[in-house]
Amino acid sequence: MTENSSADTADTLDILKIMDMIPHRYPLLLVDRLVDIVPGVSATGIKNVTMNEPQFQGHFPDRPIMPGVMIVESMAQTAGVLVIKTLGPDSEGRHVLFMSIDNARFRKPVTPGDTMHVKVRVKQNRGAVWRFAAEVLVDGKKVAEADFSAMIVD
Repeated sequence: MTENSSADTADTLDILKIMDMIPHRYPLLLVDRLVDIVPGVSATGIKNVTMNEPQFQGHFPDRPIMPGVMIVESMAQTAGVLVIKTLGPDSEGRHVLFMSIDNARFRKPVTPGDTMHVKVRVKQNRGAVWRFAAEVLVDGKKVAEADFSAMIVD
C-alpha cells in the first residue's frame, strides 16, 4: 500500500482527510469517506451506520432509526467536502454553511448495519452560493432525497 492509497486519491478521500476539510467531529461527523469525486460536479459520501452511535439511545430504543435530520446533515457534509475539494487552496480558512433545504423526502428507514451512499450533485454555483441535489441509497435503493443550498464564508 502506498502512502496516498488510503488517504487521498484522485477520486477518494478518507476520514482523516475529511476532518482536515470540514470542522465536524464525532458525534456529528456523518460521512466516513468520499468516493467518485468530480470536483465542481459531484461526489458520493459513504456513511456506515452503527448501533453504537448516540442518537440510537433515544431514536428509538426499541427500534433504532437514523433521524432524518442526520441523513440531511450527511448530505450537507458530503456537499461541503465537495466544495472544499473543488476550491482547493482557495478554501483555506473558509467554511461551507448550510442555507436551505427543499423537497426533502424520506422513503425508507435507515437502521444500524446500513451503509448510506450519499450522492451529491452540484446544480448551480454562483459566487459564494452553491445549490445541490442529493439522494441517499442503501443497498442500491433510494431511501432519501433533497435539494439544498450552502454558502462559503470566511
